[in-house]
Amino acid sequence: MRAEGLAETPAIWQDVECGAYAADLPLWEELAGKAGGPVLELGCGTGRVALHLARRGHSVTGIDRDPILIDELGRRAAAESLTVGAERADATGFRLDERFGLILAPMQLIQLLPGSGARRKCLGASAAHLRPGCVVALAIVAGAETGAPPAPPLPDVREHDGCVYSSLPLGVSREGDSLLVGRLRQTVAPDGCLQESESAVRLQILSAAALEDEARTAGLRPAGRRRIEASEAHIGSTVVLLEG
Repeated sequence: MRAEGLAETPAIWQDVECGAYAADLPLWEELAGKAGGPVLELGCGTGRVALHLARRGHSVTGIDRDPILIDELGRRAAAESLTVGAERADATGFRLDERFGLILAPMQLIQLLPGSGARRKCLGASAAHLRPGCVVALAIVAGAETGAPPAPPLPDVREHDGCVYSSLPLGVSREGDSLLVGRLRQTVAPDGCLQESESAVRLQILSAAALEDEARTAGLRPAGRRRIEASEAHIGSTVVLLEG
């Protein structure tokens, strides 16, 4: 059965699928503490990272090209009386009237961009907004096992306005130079009606070394790598550090 009129928005699904992820937060806190200046988050969504850092006293601006997500970030920041800049902008061509002590892109944002040309534009824009000697930090998945999960995973679940939203990982497949991360999304309305669909996120296959080479063309220097270990629900990632 199909449930009509359910309020399925990008904000809800981002909360379901990403909102509980916290394995990377200690690293962003560490880097923000060392930055000595404001923080810019690329692809901030509803503010999982931006709000976390703002609660700890950091000056944060988040950009995202989705107006629904940016509006929701602004609403959540206002609800907590947090000063968080929320700007609608594309990571491949943003122009802000500020330079930052740290620019970060969590959750493989750099791999969501469609190819090296888009990545180079993002790296160039980041270099132009970075204070001298400061750092850009980009999380990537350098490799992921393809196929269905070896054991049946638990879905990510969240309730919102009486509806229950569930997202079940289906596995990873390779398509050309991309990885497709599949999920089954289900929504159950208060009357029990079910709506479901499959969703896939496309990640460009990218190594840390290749990203560092692209960064050099934007005037950024490799400054080390950090590891974020896997959790029960999320694969691990590598954070590539680049210095301006």
